[in-house]
Amino acid sequence: MKLNPPQNVLTCAVHAARAAGKIMRDNLHTEKKINETTQHDLKIELDVRCQKRIERVLGGSVPDAAILGEEGVAGSTQAEFRWVIDPIDGTVNFAYGIPHACVSIALQTRVELKTAPANGDANYQTVLGVIYNPFCEELWTATHNGPARLNGRIIRVSTRTRLDESIITLGFSKSNATLDKMLRGFNRLIHRVRKLRIMGAGALDLAYVACGRFDAYVEPSVRLWDIAAGGLILERAGGEFWRKPIEGEHAYRVIASNGRLRRQLQKLV
Repeated sequence: MKLNPPQNVLTCAVHAARAAGKIMRDNLHTEKKINETTQHDLKIELDVRCQKRIERVLGGSVPDAAILGEEGVAGSTQAEFRWVIDPIDGTVNFAYGIPHACVSIALQTRVELKTAPANGDANYQTVLGVIYNPFCEELWTATHNGPARLNGRIIRVSTRTRLDESIITLGFSKSNATLDKMLRGFNRLIHRVRKLRIMGAGALDLAYVACGRFDAYVEPSVRLWDIAAGGLILERAGGEFWRKPIEGEHAYRVIASNGRLRRQLQKLV
């Protein structure tokens, strides 16, 4: 197990995020080709194009690394390292021309566990995270043993402890069950917090908590590629990345916060 990928791997991941981000920026206001649609989600051709661009830039920066992402899986499930990629997080925003979307890239390393894991993801630990919003030119980065940064500047979570002073961002996911669950949570929270926000990009929600813009992010069902990079960035900014595996492949319930609000939120959502 290698917990310390060389610095050039972070540099390569940043280049990959910026390359995909340029595709996003160049196509924000173009007509999007839709590959698949459901009531609450879209998959577009640019997702695939951005994924391929990321994979080309990452190349052999980490030899034999597997790839796990929204747009496909490649490599061995026993690989020492794997990239976890969401080429466009906030696809619906992006498809509608809303400039609130990002590229999310994480690198994970395989770890040895004393007991059998509850799911395959438990065999991996995130050691590097990059989130890039090409529309605001904001780049969040972290490694497992260094500080979280925004455009090179060290960031920290907020210090708020009271819900009535906090801004909480919510994800509603896509299924009827999770929509109904979060509607109940929304109704319980709305009168207890300063503001609720529904932004539509989980990776950016995590990044915003990491730099103190939001105080917590709650979502009942989200995939690993949406949260792997942001979870590490949040932890390295001093926050708490609480998540629990749920039914579904690479699926989690998440309460990510500044480390001071989770217990209050768990009682309400």
